[in-house]
Amino acid sequence: MATKLSVNINKIATIRNARGGNTPDLLKVAVDCERFGAQGITVHPRPDERHIRYTDVQQLKPLVTTEFNIEGNPLEKKFVELVLQTKPQQVTLVPDSLGQLTSNHGWDTIKHKLYLIELIAVFKNAGIRTSIFVDANPKMIEGAKETGTDRIELYTEEYATKYPQSPEEAIKPYITAATLAQQLGLGINAGHDLSLVNLNYFAKKIPALLEVSIGHALISDALYFGLENTIQLYLRELKSL
Repeated sequence: MATKLSVNINKIATIRNARGGNTPDLLKVAVDCERFGAQGITVHPRPDERHIRYTDVQQLKPLVTTEFNIEGNPLEKKFVELVLQTKPQQVTLVPDSLGQLTSNHGWDTIKHKLYLIELIAVFKNAGIRTSIFVDANPKMIEGAKETGTDRIELYTEEYATKYPQSPEEAIKPYITAATLAQQLGLGINAGHDLSLVNLNYFAKKIPALLEVSIGHALISDALYFGLENTIQLYLRELKSL
């Protein structure tokens, strides 16, 4: 099965919010991303709503015809309520702190095991597939299995940072983590700093990679190549495995 591309549209909301009004039109961009070939739409609302707003999520739900993936910190009660209200196909739980610029680490699935078990059960009982953000650490992968999550999302910033110096060294811990996850029956997603430079190599080396969520690099590339062409370029990287 080919790895699916979910486009994170947070940066579109950031540009819109910089001037107020509705330019660019976030809802139209989401629909266009799907029309251009994206197989999912990802949003990550944060408590300060500095990019994606809670009302955006509510308005997007009836428009997204592929897979709707909502990321966020479940420590925020408002986030949990939003997910249960909108019922996306997938919720990705991320351990962000309040006001955090961007996600920078995965869950400690051992320390937060009981909390994650309880929360994941709530979402799964509502018919929502769950994924949790984790580092490429075997202990954290084993801990993720015990939470009852359907999938993990491998946090790939470390891979992206080390890739220019040595792709082989950069990918090693991710191969180990993904192989273990597959053996444990966990679905595998990945995201953070994946780009046209490093995506193809990552997807080739990671067994059973189901989905990548890409926002910052993709939207940045679209400034040069155009949104439709950029989405096709990313899909081409995934299809040429």
